[in-house]
Amino acid sequence: MSDYLIKSVVDDGQFRAYAVDATELVREAQKRHDTWSASSAALGRTLIATLMLSSSVLKGDDTLTVRINGGGPVGGIVIDGNANGTVKGYLQNPHVTLPLNKRHKIDVAKAVGVKGSLSVTKDLGLDKPYTGKVALATGEIGDDFTYYLAQSEQIPSAVGVSVFVNDDNSIQVAGGFLIQVMPGAKDDAISHLEKRLKEVPMVSELLLDGQKPEDMLNLLFGEKHVKILDKMPVSFKCDCSKEEFAKALSSISKTQMQEIIEQDHHAETVCNFCKNKYEFSEQELKAILAKM
Repeated sequence: MSDYLIKSVVDDGQFRAYAVDATELVREAQKRHDTWSASSAALGRTLIATLMLSSSVLKGDDTLTVRINGGGPVGGIVIDGNANGTVKGYLQNPHVTLPLNKRHKIDVAKAVGVKGSLSVTKDLGLDKPYTGKVALATGEIGDDFTYYLAQSEQIPSAVGVSVFVNDDNSIQVAGGFLIQVMPGAKDDAISHLEKRLKEVPMVSELLLDGQKPEDMLNLLFGEKHVKILDKMPVSFKCDCSKEEFAKALSSISKTQMQEIIEQDHHAETVCNFCKNKYEFSEQELKAILAKM
């Protein structure tokens, strides 16, 4: 498999750890949305973080939606995730590029902004979805998911996400890790992890160096401490269809539908998540109108 996510437990259950190579996933998103560097980094990081969060908190057919809007130039970001290793998403303004920050990296914090929030809405098959919401911590995405997990899920965590964007806006590598501290974790183990998190290079640097998700976790904890539970493929995947858009069209008023038929004689719909286009001929629109 190309892109994949590792699920593991560390030190006999003191930590749960996830690591992912999501290079092809973020490449697919970049191509579909034609994102420029700052937008690519913001969207890619959010896709990766949502993917890991979904894998850690969802089961079966559960889904969740992450929404971020910090008032920055990329605008709102919306990502859908599930327990099966697929995500889809988009942002409001794909064509954003900015000067590099003081560390000579893409300025994701400025692109996203910090005057806003991160919300996670979970659909767990209950009567109503549950939404947790926190103020943005830094706009760097990883820190913001870390803060969300601590505040809303009550799980002390560390989230690292990274996207390396080439000069032509293509994606070289992308990936991340999610570490969750479990109840009963010993203070010395937590201190060791905190130290290692400061020492280990960025995820993109590790991936550029040929490291795999397993290697990331071994670098953080030591190979003998990591027990791998699962290895699953991950991808950018949208479940949109012409049938779904036909249902959406049938929800508008008969008057609006009649105007589309008489004035335009066809309709083109575009999926926000994947940019797939669906054409409806005049005959198809009349058939939808007849059932309204």
